[in-house]
Amino acid sequence: MAVSHPIFARVFARASVAMDRAGAAAHRRRLVTGLRGRVVEVGAGNGRNLPHYPPTVTGVLAVEPEPRLRALVRAAAPDARVPVTVAAGLAEALPVADASADAVVLSLVLCSVPDQAVALREARRVLRPGGQLRFYEHVVAETPGLRRAQRLADATLWPLCCAGCHTARDTVAAIRAAGFTVVELDRFRFPPSGMPGPASPHVLGTAVRS
Repeated sequence: MAVSHPIFARVFARASVAMDRAGAAAHRRRLVTGLRGRVVEVGAGNGRNLPHYPPTVTGVLAVEPEPRLRALVRAAAPDARVPVTVAAGLAEALPVADASADAVVLSLVLCSVPDQAVALREARRVLRPGGQLRFYEHVVAETPGLRRAQRLADATLWPLCCAGCHTARDTVAAIRAAGFTVVELDRFRFPPSGMPGPASPHVLGTAVRS
């Protein structure tokens, strides 16, 4: 299945640079700290996570369905400290054998997959028993007022303008429902200053394949 969002890809590539300057780079570093072995990064975007992988990682398979973003991942791969292979693929059908990955990394991708449950089952399939799921996502708000704003955004223009992104998903609950045990979880607002927007509630954490 082809996935093409040319306008969003251009905007996202520029916005991700600004996000990193505002503090997202530190979140990306925390996301992959301590990983070892073979890693599958699902929805690798424009490759902003790649410089942060530690040398204990023996290889990263960066899966990205959007062709313009995938080209940017390929351009970023030589600057990583670890071997990186870039592949086309969907979160719901990863080009990876069963139980062959030591870790799966999900970074700002579970907001936009058509079906979180299917994508997370696929992540669980490719992980070895005891393998880690690392996730960095924006999620449903904990406050009623912001949850209402998220539902309004999701019911109107937000998904159309942001390549299918939804702001009100309870991603942590979905991870647990897919057969993972969440062992680390940090909730925060990003960006940390200014009025909270629909995509400002974030989580960063680690889950283990049960």
